[in-house]
Amino acid sequence: MRINKPRRGPRKSGMFMQARRKVCKFCVDKTKTIDYKDAKLLEGYIKERGRIVSARFSGNCAKHQRQLTRAIKKARFIALVPYVRM
Repeated sequence: MRINKPRRGPRKSGMFMQARRKVCKFCVDKTKTIDYKDAKLLEGYIKERGRIVSARFSGNCAKHQRQLTRAIKKARFIALVPYVRM
């Protein structure tokens, strides 16, 4: 048996702020590919401990997040970007 809960009235305006949707930087710039040789760009997407920043945090779309991840891993292998920052 289900008990009906009392409904709340309309919420007061301005009580909750809506989060702004992040936009993919690469889609806005209409970038076709992400170059692994651009270490300055890649370092912006690496946390201080060396982890790759997630798409949720950076705002990248899935396509560009995959390209970014591949570019970072390739740059790490060639030693353009460190695996771990000390």
